Amino acid sequence: MEWLLLVVIGVLSGTLGSLVGLGGGIITVPALIYLGGIFSQFENVTPQIAVGTSLLVIIFTGLSSTLSYMKHKTIDYKSGIIFFIGSGPGGIVGAWLNQFFNVKTFSFYFGTFIIFISIVLLFRGRLKPLGLKRFKTQIINTYKDKDGTEITYSYQPILAIFIAFFVGMLGGMFGVGGGSLMVPAMILLFAFPPHIAIATSMFMILLSSTTSSITHIMMNNIDWMVTLALIPGAWVGGRLGAYINVKLKSNVVVHILRIILVIVGVRLIYQGVV
Repeated sequence: MEWLLLVVIGVLSGTLGSLVGLGGGIITVPALIYLGGIFSQFENVTPQIAVGTSLLVIIFTGLSSTLSYMKHKTIDYKSGIIFFIGSGPGGIVGAWLNQFFNVKTFSFYFGTFIIFISIVLLFRGRLKPLGLKRFKTQIINTYKDKDGTEITYSYQPILAIFIAFFVGMLGGMFGVGGGSLMVPAMILLFAFPPHIAIATSMFMILLSSTTSSITHIMMNNIDWMVTLALIPGAWVGGRLGAYINVKLKSNVVVHILRIILVIVGVRLIYQGVV
């Protein structure tokens, strides 16, 4: 029963992660910590192991969704690699910082982080992209929407790498893959179309989660049995989330995600305080 629950968690986290470009750790990490307090089989799952295991599973979510988004040609590979220049080292730093958390402090800070992300998503549609008007642009790309509308987006590489480093550090620290901040940053700062931002984020998450996972493996922060149970669901969820993403409007997806983030965030903060 417990292992079947892990498969379901894998599907859910993979679907939501791929759907909005977050990676899925926002579901996996608190779920593993919660299970550790209920079932004796998972009592060895510390915050460090939850994060390390989540990041390893996110590799498969990222690969699965990336393969799906490749078919729809919505991945900006050049931008993804540029962002990875920052997020890769950031993920390694975050994985190292993770060792200083205990259960209560981790739950509190992670819950606060999730609430912050939900607030960012709340105001995302009301803020105007800064894009070309604000920064000295060095990279400009265009994308044709389904209705034939041509959308131009741009970014300054050094700024993008700096932001990606910070995002990668949070991803390595909290096991969330980093897309929870990178997607809003791409949309708000650089005027990325939502579908391009999400697909590119999953490509970047695939790369950065790999480097973060290697660090966690070296620090013995992986529960291999839990990982094996989560991977099949995460793989299926990654493809399912990418499929749904193409069908739904981005605003609907964001509304659903924001509700989930608030619920999970409040519970974690309560768990960290009590």
